[in-house]
Amino acid sequence: MSRRKIFLLSTILLLLIFSGICLAQTEKSVIPYYLILKTDTLFYETDEVVVTGTRASKKIIDIPYSVTRLSNVNYKYDRKIAIDDVLKDVPGLFLQSRYGNHDVRISIRGFGSRSNSGIRGVRILLDGIPESEPDGQTRIEAIDFNAVNSIEIVKGNSSSLYTNAPGGVVNFINSSYFPNTYLKSFNEFGSFGLRRNGFKIGIRTPEYGLLTTYSYYNYKGYRDHSEDYWQILNSVFETIPNDYSKVEILGYFVSGLIRLPGSLTKSEFDMNPLQAAKTEVDYDYRRVTKKGRLGLRFNTFFGESNNNEVEVTAYGTIKYFERTTKSYRIINRYGLGGSLKYVNKSEIVGRLNEFSFGGDFLYQTGPIEEYKNINGKKGDVMIAMNDETIGNTGFFLSNSFEIFHNRLYLLLTGRHDKVVLDNKNQILEAQNDVRGFEAFTPKVALNYKLTQSVAIYTSYGYSFDSPAANELDNFPTSSSPGKLLNPDLQPQKSKNFELGIKGHLIFSDATFFGNLLFEATFFNSAISDEIVPFEVFGSVYYRNSAKTNRTGLEIGCDVEIVRGLKFKTAYTLSNFEYDNYIAQTIELDSVGNLVTREKNYSGNIVPSVPKHNLNTTLSYEYKVIENITSFIKGSYQHVSGMFVNDANSEKSSDYNIVNALFGADVVLGKLNISLSAGVKNVFDLSYVGFININSTNKRFYEAGGPRNYFGSIHFGYIF
Repeated sequence: MSRRKIFLLSTILLLLIFSGICLAQTEKSVIPYYLILKTDTLFYETDEVVVTGTRASKKIIDIPYSVTRLSNVNYKYDRKIAIDDVLKDVPGLFLQSRYGNHDVRISIRGFGSRSNSGIRGVRILLDGIPESEPDGQTRIEAIDFNAVNSIEIVKGNSSSLYTNAPGGVVNFINSSYFPNTYLKSFNEFGSFGLRRNGFKIGIRTPEYGLLTTYSYYNYKGYRDHSEDYWQILNSVFETIPNDYSKVEILGYFVSGLIRLPGSLTKSEFDMNPLQAAKTEVDYDYRRVTKKGRLGLRFNTFFGESNNNEVEVTAYGTIKYFERTTKSYRIINRYGLGGSLKYVNKSEIVGRLNEFSFGGDFLYQTGPIEEYKNINGKKGDVMIAMNDETIGNTGFFLSNSFEIFHNRLYLLLTGRHDKVVLDNKNQILEAQNDVRGFEAFTPKVALNYKLTQSVAIYTSYGYSFDSPAANELDNFPTSSSPGKLLNPDLQPQKSKNFELGIKGHLIFSDATFFGNLLFEATFFNSAISDEIVPFEVFGSVYYRNSAKTNRTGLEIGCDVEIVRGLKFKTAYTLSNFEYDNYIAQTIELDSVGNLVTREKNYSGNIVPSVPKHNLNTTLSYEYKVIENITSFIKGSYQHVSGMFVNDANSEKSSDYNIVNALFGADVVLGKLNISLSAGVKNVFDLSYVGFININSTNKRFYEAGGPRNYFGSIHFGYIF
């Protein structure tokens, strides 16, 4: 990006900051965290307490970077099948869902956009425990939005606190405060054979709380050969031994299958965007998943004023996968993990100081068997078997110091990570291979509170993202083609800067615009050795580009125009380009031989990231009578066209999607009935919803959802 453009964006941001100073005349009283949970406010608020941002309880307004907390009330009436149904309104996030909630691509400031399978560059947590594997690869089959009570999203570099998190962290939280025992049933239905049923029960006694959710999901899919079904069980048990301690047992089990329709060429997409690729059908590309996790967490406060906190978490995982492509793979994985953190809050020279340190340990091991795929069936002869072990250890330090009384805060954080991948070939021992990656990633940040409800912030830090196990698959023209792991692929590193403002203004006497939540962030990332996927005749491998520059602007606004009428908008501007990138490509020459050629992609735009991403919603909630509330919402999304490869030889078209939703909530004593109906993609636009990056056979395109209808009826009873 030119200096002129950077200056222009900085000027815009400074104007927003000064406008915030002028507007911020009314200070907002602090609402206790337990009261916020109990009132189920529709807004995500800047005085809410979150843990994910700093790994210690802290108000959002006091955290010196962009953090969002969403309550499940935000998406109460919405369809909740794919992650973009829930998170699309958060500025800075770009979500590409392939054919449901699986193989979703979560991109924050471009981190995560490289993944052609699963989630990379963004740390995913479930109840604070990593759902991401030790190498950073993530699949989110265990996330059930009927179970999730709240979501905490940290946008931007979080590598100084979490491993493999250059793009940020998303924490899905099932456990919640609920004062009474209750029972809910969920019943959802829709186009293309969508069915989802389940229940949620919360039991509350003076001694303990138990939350259990079960969901059965069945979906034919809007593309050929894309059906999937899932059974998901989530459970959280908590007990409070005394006034200052808490013990939690957290578990889940998920089982299901998804068939993969594959990507299409431009001509195939134009002819019929909902068809499946022939190879995927012939070999019955699919994934069978069974996985479970059991965790134990102990948290306690101690000291004369309970200013010390210790939290210990331990968990175990089991995972079984069947993946059929042109081969048939069976993967068994067993894992152990744990984390420890200590937090001390005290005063130094009359100023508040919060110091914390901790560590994480993740270990995963198991065999990978490979057979021939015979028309979708497993062959009798094993052609490969590897034992794959991945270990990750990390330690972090954090210190927040109050420089000026209740105004200016300095946050220093740093983390050291070591990731080791050990791959043993059980058939050919000479191919045994080990690769290790480690780095220290510091970060410094400042937060200045203009008022108690408006703050400006800035930060600068380093990030580190090691290659995932599947990204280390070796390819024929590497420097050592006989090894199991690619010896040439290096970790991705970056230097990250951001400057922003956030606030929540409440004007209690105003008839119009009485409640305004806003944020704006300018960011820049200078990336070295960016990990980029490329494809060799259907097989995906990864390589490093040299230098990439990402500059962007995120703006979010959530305003109550009049009582009940709310407008929300989220806009992200992304200018991402390769500064220096000489790539090796593998092609067929005129006589059919594989040849390696060098291509210069310097100055090209990073693929699969839109320059403009805009989401807006207008909603109205109206109490018809004392016990009946109605709800209506319309939403609009604009996404600009995206390049499909590093060569920038093809580009998808812009698209504009309109959605509509209607809902009603009926309260009959202790019984609650919630109804909703809606339509996605009202005008039935055909558009590219997912881009398969750098495909050598030009199969780049996967269709987004056509017009589809959905409805739900939920029953709840409070005992």
